[in-house]
Amino acid sequence: MTYQKIATLAVFVLSAVFISTSTAEELGNRKEIKRSDLASAPGMEVITSIIEFEPGFFIKRHFHHGIETGYFIQGGTLQPPGKEPITVTAGTPFLTENGVPHGGATVIGDETIKVFTVHIVEKDKPLYEWVK
Repeated sequence: MTYQKIATLAVFVLSAVFISTSTAEELGNRKEIKRSDLASAPGMEVITSIIEFEPGFFIKRHFHHGIETGYFIQGGTLQPPGKEPITVTAGTPFLTENGVPHGGATVIGDETIKVFTVHIVEKDKPLYEWVK
């Protein structure tokens, strides 16, 4: 996969994947693995999760109050509105910077997309914010 495709993917995906006051239906099937304070940066925490996005699931556009990184455990195909579908494969990494909106794609085909995520975010803010 080319750098351009990986960069495009990071804008559309994810991860999605977080804790907030929203319902589980809006998040996909997210399982938090661990959450802990980042000792070297007061007010920050690290959250690791695995998220599954079933076929037909729409990943809403959102951003984080910190960095999100990770990789695809299981790939699949995403359909951004008005653009060509994006196919991701297992092992594809991603990185989304603080405050950068991403997501806004539907999982198409019959493959469930599974993602491992690491968020390094501000502790007293929501893990994600929906883009309106």
